Amino acid sequence: MASLITNIGQLELQNPVMTASGTFGYGTEYQDFVDLKKLGAIIVKGTTLNPRQGNPYPRMAETPSGMLNAVGLQNKGAQYFIDNIYSTVRNIGCTAIVNVSGSCVEDYVKAAEMIDALEDIPAIELNISCPNVKQGGMAFGVKADSAAQVVEAVRKAYHKTLIVKLSPNVTDSTEIARAAEASGADSVSLINTMLGMAIDAERRKPILSTITGGLSGPAVKPVALRMVWQVAKAVKIPVIGMGGISNATDAIEFMLAGASAIEIGTANFIDPSISGKVVDGINDYLDRHGFSSVKDIIGALDI
Repeated sequence: MASLITNIGQLELQNPVMTASGTFGYGTEYQDFVDLKKLGAIIVKGTTLNPRQGNPYPRMAETPSGMLNAVGLQNKGAQYFIDNIYSTVRNIGCTAIVNVSGSCVEDYVKAAEMIDALEDIPAIELNISCPNVKQGGMAFGVKADSAAQVVEAVRKAYHKTLIVKLSPNVTDSTEIARAAEASGADSVSLINTMLGMAIDAERRKPILSTITGGLSGPAVKPVALRMVWQVAKAVKIPVIGMGGISNATDAIEFMLAGASAIEIGTANFIDPSISGKVVDGINDYLDRHGFSSVKDIIGALDI
């Protein structure tokens, strides 16, 4: 069998399959469907310094080959995670990573400091690209200077692996990626959801309470692949790819485009066991093509 070990900076994962924040809860919700010990990592739901109620309902809508969400980072805050969730996820069987978000730079920094103190959380994913919140979120991730500001501030306070999650809702994703790299990011992950909307024609009203929301699922995969390929060529740090990954072939395509690891998101709602199947599928692909390591296919696209 080929080696599935991959590296995100100094963080070593037993395989490149990760679950995307906001689609996998705290991991325990999926234990009846998938052996979490098989996965490279889980990224727990978005965590902010203070509790957030999220956006009003309705905040999800099905779309052709995808879905829109406007949940708005509903969570009980960093202290709740520390007091009530950490003791479980620290022994969940695979690497646990916390997705950190905020409404201002100071909130990002404080939340990151709190997570930094947790011995068995080796990395955070800094969400500077969420399109579903009115303050913070995507606002930091659409310009290089604002992205650099928040990443640099968090880098000074956070001492483990720092992954920065990038927005597709920009003109040039490579510019933002380079700014994150220059400011101390160990890795970038992309893409977050694309801004979209849905309309109820009979009622002549938007379906989402927020009018617009984040589009995910197979519909965004070609855009995500293109952005991962571009960013992987533009930075020296590892890239984590996501966006419409529904099977092992999708995951392999992202790795060929330059991703060192991948995240599975919307597909978890369709098949809660999909992440384990993708691990098996990647292993089968490597064996069939005679690769000794999953690292052999990272950026191996023949152009």
